[in-house]
Amino acid sequence: MAKIVLTIDDDKVIHHLVEEALSGVAQVIHAKNGEQGIRQAQKHQPDIILLDVEMPKMDGYAVCKELKNNELTQGIPILFLSGRADLEERIRGYNAGADDYIIKPFASDELAARIDVLYQYKQRSKELEHEVNRAQSTAEMAMTDSGDMGRVMRFVSQSFATHDLASLSRNFLAFFEPMRLDVVVAFWHEDEHQFFANHGAECPLEQELLLQQRHGERFVDFDDNTIINYPKVSLLIKNMPIDDSALYGRYKDLFPHLLEATNAKLQDMENSDQALRCAALFGEAFMAFESQLMNKLEAHGEQELLRLVATQGAQLQSIRNELIHYIEQFAQPPSEQQCSSQTDVELF
Repeated sequence: MAKIVLTIDDDKVIHHLVEEALSGVAQVIHAKNGEQGIRQAQKHQPDIILLDVEMPKMDGYAVCKELKNNELTQGIPILFLSGRADLEERIRGYNAGADDYIIKPFASDELAARIDVLYQYKQRSKELEHEVNRAQSTAEMAMTDSGDMGRVMRFVSQSFATHDLASLSRNFLAFFEPMRLDVVVAFWHEDEHQFFANHGAECPLEQELLLQQRHGERFVDFDDNTIINYPKVSLLIKNMPIDDSALYGRYKDLFPHLLEATNAKLQDMENSDQALRCAALFGEAFMAFESQLMNKLEAHGEQELLRLVATQGAQLQSIRNELIHYIEQFAQPPSEQQCSSQTDVELF
């Protein structure tokens, strides 16, 4: 079945470009203003909505908020079309409920690719809904009798037996279920990053915000969203109780303990991987050394042997020192610079 894409824009040229870009890929429905777009969305229930930001009477932000507040349309991914590329506009779009953001003018292949990502995101969210509800029920039953720090210690205990990011994310996200918080976590592991969400799938704009704010302040607040950054992990809380000062303060005191433990676990996983790689290199180098030693000894005699020993011995010594360095990391606690709890707050 072809995707159904609703385009809400007051510019006829944009409608034409979208029609051409999605020809043979999706059925395109058109609306020339916000009011008409809302009616079309309720009637046709499209898979994706392309929404212009700057429109007369009812702009894209107002349309987006109304669509997200309506039970009939709140689950439809929304891709904003805008001529503005600055971060503030992206954040404003995210706060309105958008799932992705593309800059005009856009290439046809880029638009098609963005729509495909959002379609997969919608399908994945549906598939995960049942699993999420079951996990939430299980987590609430298991943790209702535990205090905040008790649950942090439980997470730390669980993390000792965790050796992959998927398992670590399940334990991490379960922590937030009794609080009824919607969160997305990013693990900055070695040279890669992976995202996990506790309710459905994380949308592309959430990933982009976490990537852009990764090296920002420890706490970044915008509207009722909060990002908390550590070197190896970042957390986006999508419904932080900003209006409840007591609860807000309690969470900002509590969550750094959880992220410190997660940061330390991720660092240990990296150190372990590095140590294993070094050990493997050491073994391979030793076997190569042994083989070359026997061959040279038989073919060239003692002088060549001395040169070989000096060269190969230096390589083995270098690998040995690196291996010892990574193994020593396990015995050292995280430095204050890596894990100290900061309280800097940046408000947009």
